[in-house]
Amino acid sequence: MIGLTSLWTNGQPAVPPELDPRRAQFVLGRIDEILTWEKNKEKEHDVRFVELGEHLCEVRSKQYWRLEKLGSFEEFLGKRFPESRRKAYYLMAIHENLTRIPKVQLREVGWSKAVELVKVARRDGENFDCATWLHKAKEMPKEGFKGEVERHLTGKETEPWEIIYFKLYKSQLPVVEKAVETAALMLGSDKSRGYCLEMICADFLAGANAQSEKS
Repeated sequence: MIGLTSLWTNGQPAVPPELDPRRAQFVLGRIDEILTWEKNKEKEHDVRFVELGEHLCEVRSKQYWRLEKLGSFEEFLGKRFPESRRKAYYLMAIHENLTRIPKVQLREVGWSKAVELVKVARRDGENFDCATWLHKAKEMPKEGFKGEVERHLTGKETEPWEIIYFKLYKSQLPVVEKAVETAALMLGSDKSRGYCLEMICADFLAGANAQSEKS
């Protein structure tokens, strides 16, 4: 029985799956096609996130990244998602956890709301009422739906909120996004973007007040 040792090491199969070069090339090509398509779209709400999440899960499970002589799936994500790998994992979580919701309906709600649905699906398990939550996702604005999910997960009422719109030039977006992402890393990824923005503003006000006291 010596040969019946564990086939897994640190969550990864010790014996890599047999690589199908033609299928791997097709899937990797589709991923690149979708990512290129997203860059050319100005709208954040796209409709190909479901397909992208499915392909990424296949790359991870079949280890297609070996076709490009990469050492790991993490290295593959670093190449395809150089700014942030978080979205890639969100998309994979959507594919893995929302199997009971038709892909067409997932595309209708968009990937940011689908991420919130994943939180509920993970929490409720077999009791996940996908029809009710899908209806809420379709009917409610994004921030309102996030609040509804938060109340369901914590059992607490969230404080009143408002949606504030800013006009930003495209040249300004990288600075704002980088600031919010940096704040999220410092404060914790569980914090909302609104909270991160509040802390950035609070830090600015603290610096301004300190400067005024010196003058």
